[in-house]
Order: sequence, then C-alpha cells, then structure tokens
Amino acid sequence: MPVLKPLSGNPERPQQYKQPSRKGKKAWRKNVDVSDVVKGLEEVNEQIIKGGVIAEKESAQLFTLDLVGDAALPKKFPKHIKKGLKADEIIAARSAVAAVPMRKRSGDKTTDGILPVKRLKTDYVTHKELTRLKKVADGRHESTIEVVDADHDAWAVVEESEEKKEMFAFLPKIEKAKAPKTMHRKPITLAANGKFVPAIPKPKAGHSYNPAFEDYRDRLIEESDKVVAVERKRIADLEAERVKLEASIKSAAEAEAVEARADMSEWEEDSAWEGFESGGEELVGKAKRPGRKTQAQRNKIKRRKEEERKVKHGAIIKKKQQQSERIKQIALEVAEAERAMELAKVVLDDEEEEGNDEELRRRQLGKFRLPEKDLELVLPDELQDSLRLLKPEGDLLKDRYRNMLVRGKLESRRRLPFRKQANVKITEKWTYKDFKLD
Repeated sequence: MPVLKPLSGNPERPQQYKQPSRKGKKAWRKNVDVSDVVKGLEEVNEQIIKGGVIAEKESAQLFTLDLVGDAALPKKFPKHIKKGLKADEIIAARSAVAAVPMRKRSGDKTTDGILPVKRLKTDYVTHKELTRLKKVADGRHESTIEVVDADHDAWAVVEESEEKKEMFAFLPKIEKAKAPKTMHRKPITLAANGKFVPAIPKPKAGHSYNPAFEDYRDRLIEESDKVVAVERKRIADLEAERVKLEASIKSAAEAEAVEARADMSEWEEDSAWEGFESGGEELVGKAKRPGRKTQAQRNKIKRRKEEERKVKHGAIIKKKQQQSERIKQIALEVAEAERAMELAKVVLDDEEEEGNDEELRRRQLGKFRLPEKDLELVLPDELQDSLRLLKPEGDLLKDRYRNMLVRGKLESRRRLPFRKQANVKITEKWTYKDFKLD
C-alpha cells in the first residue's frame, strides 16, 4: 500500500477564526474544519510505517499465546520460587492413610459377617410370559376384550358420599356467588309513555343542518314554546315568593300593632290610677295619688296580657292554616292538570313504537335528576346553504351517557371531586410526665 505523504509547506489549514463566515464557495472552503480528517490520515501513515494497518491484520498476527512463562522470573525472585506459597503446601499435603469412604462400594471385601439372602431376579421375562406374548403377536388371544360404551359421564361432578359429608360437617359450606334477581329483568325506561327508548334514536327532519322550511318552522315553534313555559314558571315562582314575603311582613306588622294596642291600654289604665285620663281631661291637682298596685291588680293585668297574646297567636295560626289549605288546593289542581296532560300524551304516543327521551316521567331513578338535554337547534341566521360552511355541534359522549340513563341502564350520579376524609384527632403530648424526681 503506498504511503501517503503530506504536501510541502505547512500542512495545517489557515487559521481564520476572527474572520466571519461569508456567502460563497471560497469562504466555505477556507472555514471548513478538516483537523479530524488530517489527524486520521497521520495515524494511518504511522501504522503503515510500523508494519501495516492494525484494522486490516488478523488476530494471529497481533496476539501470541505464552505457554513457557517468563524465564527471567526465577532469577529475579529465587527465594519465593523455590519455597512456594503456604496455601500450595497445605493443598499438596496428603496423608499416608486412605480416607474413610463415605459410600459403600461393591468391591469392598469387609463385611459384617451376615450372609445376604439370595433373591430371585425379577428384571427378566420368563419363558411362560414370552410364549404368551408370541401368541398375542400372532393374533391368538386367550380372552377377547369387548368394547362397551361408558354408562356414566367421566367429566360430571361427583357428589360426595354421606360418610365424607359427616366427616367434614363442621366446615362451613361454600356458597357460590349468586346474581341478583334484577339481572334477569328488563331495565325500567324513564320515558313518560313507558315505551322502549332505542340506543340510537332516529333524529327527526327538523334536526337536519339543511332542513325543509316546514320542518324547521315546526321545531323552532316547539322549542320556543318550551323556553317560554320555563320563563313563565320562573316568573310565577318569583311572584309566589313575593306574595309569601308580603304576607309574612303583613302578619308581623299586625302582630306588632296588636302588641302596641295592648301596651297603650295598659298605659291608659295606669294613668287613670295616677289621677288623669288619656282622653285629654284636665289634671286634677287635688286628687290623691294612689299607692302601689296590689297583687290582685298585677294578676289581672297579667291575665289580660296573656289573653291578648293568645288572641294574636290564634289569628296568625288561622291565617297560616288558610294559606296552607290554599296551597294544597292549588297543588291538587296542578296535579290533576298534569295527570290529564299525561293521559292525553299517552293516548297520542300509543301510535308511536318508540319512547321519547325528551319527555321523562316525574319519578326518576336515584336521588339526582338527569342532566338536561342540549338544545340541538340552529337559529335562522346561523343556517348555512353550503356544507363547507357547516359547523358540527353536539357531544357524542354526553348524548350516549344520557341515553343510557334514560333507558335505565345506569343510575344518575353526581361527581364527587373530594372524598370524605377520616376525622383525625390531634393531641399535644404532656412532656412533664416523662421526668421523675428521685
């Protein structure tokens, strides 16, 4: 292989670290770092000079196996070589007496004096058995085996015998897990008409992103009526709350007025005893001032106040009873109206084969109400005449979850972000009890 020689002159590239890079091939060539390539070529040249490239040689040319050892070692350390190590002496030491064998060998001539009993060999075939096997091989059988179908199931569960049952009667019986009875029943649908709600209901024509005018108009009117009904109910609730608040304020004012009249009558009675009337009569200066009230007078005033309080309390109770009776009457009227609407709705829905997941029954499963269904309606100004401008709406996961709740497959639950923690009682250690005075 020819030796690669560097060019004459300085083999290193010009050092131009301060010069910034410029655009152009000339600037690129000047600033290219080829130091690794030059270093590798120099190493290859040195290996060629010393005898060849190491990577191209075989292992036999690079390594040798020393079987003789170093001849100069005994001369350097003659004392240690002759004496040897103590461990080697211990290992090399052998006793003249043979060791006691740990297992019995067949060649041992020493015995205990007892002659062994001769036993017949059983590891060979007798002539009689050999003759029988030859006959079987020739097809001559002494007894023919008839194949009969089994009269029992080999894989059947065998019941334990009475003795075994009595033996292990003290053990508790293993009860297998039983499925609840409701597993075999159909789920209760929450539809108002009580009919089956399909897993994927077919949408009506008004749900389309490009519906017909009549279908879209009917659905828009229907959804608008629902929103108006909800708003009217909210306003009615606010009005009922306002009336209830006004009634409570009025009853409180009446109670205060009755109490004020009672106090006024008491004051007039006291003023009559002091010598002047509350009706504007002139003060009689010569009237004798009475003394303190007697116990009978105090009892009389106390009885009068108690009677006035009872009358006031009775009036308030009577008014509350009237209001509660009126509330019950209104609730009965509303319930009858709703029942009539439900009956009419059931009659109308009998023509349909599937249940309606929008109108649900009043009594639902679980403590929590079902989530409201999203309003799937596009306003008139949001309708598009091209599918390219269409914006898909809705959530398949929410729709699927609500559908399973309506079908009775799941029970409505509420998400608990934090579970209830155990109550931990923290006490302070009494350190003064650790010290004892001798």
